[in-house]
Amino acid sequence: MKKMNYEDLIKQFSAEKIDDQFSGSLETGINVCVEICDRYADAENDGVDVSVEGPDKVALRYERADGSRGELSFKELKRRSAQFANYLQSQGIGKGDRVACLLPRTPELLITVLGTLRAGAVYQPLFTAFGSGAIEYRLTKADTKLIVTNTEQWPKLLDVSILPKTLLVAAADDQYADDADALFSAAQDSQSDIFEPVLITKDEPFLQMFTSGTTGKSKGVTVPAKALIPFWTYMTYAIEVLPEDRYWNVADPGWAYGLYYAVVGPLLLGCTTHFNEQGFTAENTFEFLQNYKITNLAAAPTAYRLLMANTELRANYDINLRAASSAGEPLNPEVISWMYKVFNCAVCDQYGQTETGMVSANFHAVTHQERTACMGYPLPGYRLVALDSDLNEIAAGQTGELAIDIEQSPQFFFQGYTWEEKNPFKGKYYLTGDIVISNGDGSHSYTGRDDDIIASAGYRIGPADVESTLLEHPAVTESAVVGKPDEKRGSIVKAYVVIRSEYEAGPALVEELQQFVRKRLSTHSFPREIEFIDELPKTPSGKLQRFLLRQRAVDEVS
Repeated sequence: MKKMNYEDLIKQFSAEKIDDQFSGSLETGINVCVEICDRYADAENDGVDVSVEGPDKVALRYERADGSRGELSFKELKRRSAQFANYLQSQGIGKGDRVACLLPRTPELLITVLGTLRAGAVYQPLFTAFGSGAIEYRLTKADTKLIVTNTEQWPKLLDVSILPKTLLVAAADDQYADDADALFSAAQDSQSDIFEPVLITKDEPFLQMFTSGTTGKSKGVTVPAKALIPFWTYMTYAIEVLPEDRYWNVADPGWAYGLYYAVVGPLLLGCTTHFNEQGFTAENTFEFLQNYKITNLAAAPTAYRLLMANTELRANYDINLRAASSAGEPLNPEVISWMYKVFNCAVCDQYGQTETGMVSANFHAVTHQERTACMGYPLPGYRLVALDSDLNEIAAGQTGELAIDIEQSPQFFFQGYTWEEKNPFKGKYYLTGDIVISNGDGSHSYTGRDDDIIASAGYRIGPADVESTLLEHPAVTESAVVGKPDEKRGSIVKAYVVIRSEYEAGPALVEELQQFVRKRLSTHSFPREIEFIDELPKTPSGKLQRFLLRQRAVDEVS
């Protein structure tokens, strides 16, 4: 089947036609649980196409940390979400109230999401690696009414000064069972499995996010119902989830990419999604791809690089990927080449933020000019530009701050930070804080965060370029580059590098890598310091935690 080209997609795109597919309407009232669950559970009655598997189609396949497996259909999730919503109602929790979840990637998390949304309440994710301070800040700020968690996470709540009501995923004889207000299963078993969904308007929130900022307290981001249209657009045209796909987004739903596009996005299209509770390793990932016959994969670049560093394992597994997508940080060209070589599969680099959702992509479902190290083209309904320091749109080949032209971006849904912690708007522009090169055709190439940019001896150096160059050296499996304070130069480029076992860390390799970057990139961007480490700090989903390395470099000077 011939694919549409990008220009035709932009011309033909209609938000109204997408809205018409929904059971509700963004203009008159909508319930997000109905749109991502009920309309597929009820497909036999209303004629919704759920492909070859019929109305009992599986919504979630999951594997727990102990290796046990299971699945839940859309019909079963409709029933369980109704029970959860009835429990919320019994606790006086309803429309607009925040319900937090501190769980790993398990079916209980998905039931919590759906039940919260059915009740018209607002789902609030909490990352399982958070400490008690981060949890307390988010619960207090959002005036959260209920937190759902498990035995492993419960001890963190002991240090939270003011707790909302608690719902514990545990057996009746668990050591913390008597401490929680209720147990997850028991609280719902007695509830009716019928609950009339509560409608919200297009501008009312269904998700309460917090940004993962590197400085200061995290800022609140509410996601309104109208975000469903750009979520649908991204999943359909950029990820290209097909009805028959086995789709796995590795990202943790404690963060935006995992919640938006491992939970809401695929279910919105009636696609089966997958949860893997186990920690991220190359072996486990290869095995999961094989066992669940994954055809469509989404992950951070560091996840792909980890697989690439363990290429020798690939031959042990029968894996048939059709499409792969990458988000969270720049995708290195060598990863793209490796994916073609090892999986015969295209991996597309895509860009977005917690605040905006995904707004730029290299698309799987449409054709367009392919550029090396490019974050792609705007999604339909968005106009992206790069600005100089005076907010002038820059010419092709120049570097500036990526911004969204709100006046010409009807799908832009960010309403400003929930508690007005910061104003990211300048005139008609939303400023992303990301530095890019304008390619002159609507696409842009990422160079780094505004606060990641390294100012050294009058030069502005983007860490992504240095990291990508280091990865081209055969000794290097992973690299991360930060600015280290320096009295003479303001900052110097420092690289933290993971090397292959057959290479020896030492002054000779440092010199070799420095000269390699000098030659391949530039004489002013090479890392003046290189430190060899066993592994880079990452989230469980494989995303680099660069801010930890930045702080480490500052501490070295102190």
